[in-house]
Amino acid sequence: MLGEKFATRLNSFASKPEIFWKSGIPNLTPEKLIERAATVNGLTNLDLNYPDHSEDNLSEILKIMNSNDLGINGFAMRYYTNPAFKLGAFTNPDKKIRQEAIDLTKKGIDIARQSNSNLMTLWLGQDGFDYGFQADYKKLWQDEIDGIREVALHDKECQISIEYKPNEPRAYSLLSNLFSTLLAIKEVDLPNLGVTLDFAHVLYADEQPAFSAAMISKNSKILGLHLNDGYSKRDDGLMVGSVHQLATMELLYQVYKDGYDGVIYFDTFPDSTGLDPVKECEANIGTVKKMLEVVKKLSGDNNLTHAIANQDSITSNQIFNKALYNLNSS
Repeated sequence: MLGEKFATRLNSFASKPEIFWKSGIPNLTPEKLIERAATVNGLTNLDLNYPDHSEDNLSEILKIMNSNDLGINGFAMRYYTNPAFKLGAFTNPDKKIRQEAIDLTKKGIDIARQSNSNLMTLWLGQDGFDYGFQADYKKLWQDEIDGIREVALHDKECQISIEYKPNEPRAYSLLSNLFSTLLAIKEVDLPNLGVTLDFAHVLYADEQPAFSAAMISKNSKILGLHLNDGYSKRDDGLMVGSVHQLATMELLYQVYKDGYDGVIYFDTFPDSTGLDPVKECEANIGTVKKMLEVVKKLSGDNNLTHAIANQDSITSNQIFNKALYNLNSS
């Protein structure tokens, strides 16, 4: 059931190390960060990056997670091992480098499966362009499609989820928005493909989160739900509901109505301003649990269903406010 499993970003737990390791800050290995993450009340899962978190010490990582009752939600690929990937991973102009990125991804999928996970998230931020007259756009697109298809075929039991983002590190990402991502998934045409919807990425792609979720449900499937917040200009990674409360609630309402019951992942950045990552994560969990209480109440409200069907925003606003704040419509 939605709201029973929560995951978060492991690297967040390097923030404010002195308040946790009071007798001296150790080398902040993944194992140490997991030990700290395990103190979060309500946290059930973690995501791991490949190859960052699991290249040489996977067995130890799994042992520590198991001993702390933490599951692996999934793995996410990172293309930093070869500096040449800066010019593209699956879309690099050098065929050998493209294949290196594809082979690295296949190895990551194998590691995920060895860890009893069947989810690999692809954030292809290196695949894009920066200047006019830099790229052959049709070739760039075809290389992307061919790369995604090859890794998706590597293990058909592993779900491959594409996380789109307008830019960063490239000035313009090839998979920059919902519809370019859905088009890529349609062209690859394999059943183990889906989308990771990241709230802040959606905002600064100038999209409405609930609409994006509805279109993914209609045309593909949501394999990852990343909650955070921001001011729609960049990937701020702020706490859930801290800026766009109504949009967050509507997104949760949409995915609940569409039957998403997977893990909710907090892609937030307490380390960017030195927040206590344990308290920050607990705040996110508490916020989402309260929001889901309201969402479940609203999902059974026939008056809201009627108001939405008639695009009656005044009535829907009154119903929402009453559910959230226990206010009378007057």
